[in-house]
Amino acid sequence: MDEQASDPTNDLADDQDGEDRRYKAPALEKGLDILELLADATDPLPLAAIADQLDRSRGELHRMVQVLQFRGYIDHDVGSEGYRLTDRLFALGMRQPRTRNLVELALPVMRQLVQDSGESCHLAFHSRGEMVVVARVESGEQVGFSVRVGYRRPIPSTASGVVLYAFQAEEVRRRWEGLFAPKLGKDALAAFRTRADAVRAHQVELTQSPLVSSVTDISAPIMRGGAAAAALTVPYLERREPVHSAENVALMLVAATTTIAAQLVQSDERL
Repeated sequence: MDEQASDPTNDLADDQDGEDRRYKAPALEKGLDILELLADATDPLPLAAIADQLDRSRGELHRMVQVLQFRGYIDHDVGSEGYRLTDRLFALGMRQPRTRNLVELALPVMRQLVQDSGESCHLAFHSRGEMVVVARVESGEQVGFSVRVGYRRPIPSTASGVVLYAFQAEEVRRRWEGLFAPKLGKDALAAFRTRADAVRAHQVELTQSPLVSSVTDISAPIMRGGAAAAALTVPYLERREPVHSAENVALMLVAATTTIAAQLVQSDERL
């Protein structure tokens, strides 16, 4: 029997892998390691803790930390003598044309939704296993509830998060699950998946806020390319004499997300 001939494409791939391994950027990798570590940290970390967790010496990280601070990617916390991540990376991401375009299209519709419903609303994206609020419009009512821009929570713990997760392809869902912090146990993950499937079937989520007992979070997806690009959420504040019921506000919300999604399609076709 003749020996199997080698595949030249495989040989080429091996050569390319070798090239990839030869081209290293140690300084860049150290900087990225610091940013990723601080992104996952709940409290500011001093240089010694950063060095210990990255298994590097303080001397080799000192200059890198100083440069990252100078460029505005991390900041020094005076009270704890530690370093924390700033929102500069987030701001850079928001400058991407598709992201900026979505927010610009959403804001006028969000203002109309607030005017019609009497409730505030906010727009949230996915970021590293969390939902992050990128825009908000506050209600003009004397009493209301709103969420600040930059607010972050784990995907499984918010209405915005479950909506973002619910309207993703299966492989995207699994990738996001790997980013959840804290990790969900087997039973909790199964329950979360079931909840997400129910949200997908109903096209909207109504659930009591995990933070405020008098608030019902109402959330719906803004679809783009068959997946949720963002979640639009109304924190519905229960009042003695409500202007609208939560169910009516949910209908307004779904109409708003449908309008934004349609505008996105038109905008993308022009690009």
